[in-house]
Amino acid sequence: MLTFATLLDLAGIARSSVRLLRHQDNRHPGHPSPYALWRDNRPRFEEYQATQGFGDALDLKAPIWASFVGVPGRETLFVGLYTAELIGALPEDRAHPITGGIEPAGSCNLYRLDPKPELSEYAGRLWIEWGKGYRAWIQRGDRVPKPIVELRRAFGEDPFPGFSALILNLSEIETIPASWWAALSSTRGIYLLSCPRTREQYVGMASGSDGFMGRWREYFATGHGGNIGLKSRDPSDYRVSILETVGSAATVNDMLALETRWKTKLLSREMGLNRN
Repeated sequence: MLTFATLLDLAGIARSSVRLLRHQDNRHPGHPSPYALWRDNRPRFEEYQATQGFGDALDLKAPIWASFVGVPGRETLFVGLYTAELIGALPEDRAHPITGGIEPAGSCNLYRLDPKPELSEYAGRLWIEWGKGYRAWIQRGDRVPKPIVELRRAFGEDPFPGFSALILNLSEIETIPASWWAALSSTRGIYLLSCPRTREQYVGMASGSDGFMGRWREYFATGHGGNIGLKSRDPSDYRVSILETVGSAATVNDMLALETRWKTKLLSREMGLNRN
């Protein structure tokens, strides 16, 4: 079985000198994921992984980091090797790479990270099986092997499937490709939220200037988007799909009529989460 450790051996890098880091930060809903940062803004991704919590210092103590990012479906993508040197506590306030807010001086450790040329040809192309221990995001390179699942010719993402075929989990919306984001942000219409845990449904309307994406990001950030029916449930990773799109000439009243029609069709007031 070919594993990531095998590649380290072939590159002449001691497994024990490497820490494997899988970045998938769920602490900042409504903001880009580490995967989205790596894909769309490499400098901000480098800033993100250069600061780490004080409590992780011992686990991170190794001369080389192998960085991975988690993507939708819990897949794991290799994005590069880095030499790692602990500088110390963050010396001054800076903009948080994900949220844009203030990351205070002294709140975390700062590392000096420099990309290594070894295995760079696999960055963005190599997918591994991380295993079930996703919470163990720091692991030793000489411990549990990481099987190689796929090596692609080049980094690439799936084309937009079309509005009628689109099915997403809310947790995935910050990592969708830019082309999907553009299509969903420029289109309005009626959508469906489904709770896989309770089997209940909610019919909603995306009428704002940011289209479907603007509305779905509200749910992702708050868990309910201000809706009474959703507030009454524990937060859930709702599944989203599109029932109907409308043209630019459609008025809010037009869309309200469509929304009502879909609520009636799906009985989402009688057996779902709609309250009106």
